[in-house]
Amino acid sequence: MTDPVTRFQRLQQRYRDGDIPWDHELPPPEVIAVAAELPPGRMIDLGCGTARACVYLAARGWQADGVDFVPEAIDLAEERVRRAGVAHRVRLFTASVTDLHFLSEAYDLVLDVGCMHGMSREELHAYASEVIRLTRPGGLYLLFAHLNDGTSSEMSRWIAKGEVERLFLPAFSVERVEHGITHVCDTTWPSAWYWLRRRSC
Repeated sequence: MTDPVTRFQRLQQRYRDGDIPWDHELPPPEVIAVAAELPPGRMIDLGCGTARACVYLAARGWQADGVDFVPEAIDLAEERVRRAGVAHRVRLFTASVTDLHFLSEAYDLVLDVGCMHGMSREELHAYASEVIRLTRPGGLYLLFAHLNDGTSSEMSRWIAKGEVERLFLPAFSVERVEHGITHVCDTTWPSAWYWLRRRSC
């Protein structure tokens, strides 16, 4: 895993260069399905990038917050929100997802599509504390992460299998996990979607 400064610089340069292959018009099908299943409420996208999920859910009645530590990502997100006409339902913050002290009200849906899997162990624990704090009892935490299954040293920057459960249980219960393979350009990684439900106590 890269240190936070190096990771920030690498991602910032990619946004500046327009080298963001993960940016699409619509959020992933898993997010679209959740939006269809749940009544509108409050949601937050951690590592929101250009706010595709925020825009999609806001257009369907949600109050949506997005957080990303790359200013260039938030600049693009703000423009996307304006174009979509949902600025009254979306708030965007330039901040680290490991320190969200400025947020206090709990969310019905906490979303992370590919943010936490590149963090250091120290960052992961701070991040998990914020997710636990900000997910209302009964709320859903929907996570997509690349996994390190131990088969390649190149995957050392991703999160180890079983780490999600270690970080979030027993505060959450695991409703569902779907393992798969992610293809980005000519590279593939093992990955998984997690549906975690915040326990009441």
